[in-house]
Amino acid sequence: MEFSDVENDLAEVLLTESDIHEKIAELARAIEADYDGEKLLVVGVLRGAVMVMADLARELKLPGLEMDWMAVSSYGAGTQSSGVVRILKDLDSDLEGRKVLIVEDIIDSGLTLSWLRANLESRGAASVEICALLRKPDAAKVEVDVRYVGFDIPNKFVVGYGLDFAEKYRNLRGVAVLAPHVYS
Repeated sequence: MEFSDVENDLAEVLLTESDIHEKIAELARAIEADYDGEKLLVVGVLRGAVMVMADLARELKLPGLEMDWMAVSSYGAGTQSSGVVRILKDLDSDLEGRKVLIVEDIIDSGLTLSWLRANLESRGAASVEICALLRKPDAAKVEVDVRYVGFDIPNKFVVGYGLDFAEKYRNLRGVAVLAPHVYS
């Protein structure tokens, strides 16, 4: 879906599809350099990270790459994280001794990601690193060490490229700020 299809619902465009694809290619090169010759388990966080995970996985030139998915929630239908994390879908993979890369769409407060990293480390992973397309530095409530970050963005509610509001707008080809009249 194009921005023009829902332009009355958007306050401003932050990132185009081209911006995102260029950044994902850049992130993939850094990940390849760090994991050259290694087996890497990439864990996508459903549902928001679907687009990032798919594009990143296709871009990565790592023959030993494996993928798994986990669904956690701290939002519900709101626009702010509650900080209480629920596992909606757990991993199918055993993490014991594995190198794990969490792929996230966005880091807001950092609460969910901090919890998720600790959870995966407690399962015996050899290492757990994070790749996030977007990060809101002004929204951080906890410090989370993120190895690969695409873009720092303002602390506004954004949609598109997997990010939603009440399950809508995920299929926008880029990232835009949602107009307040939509969620007020």
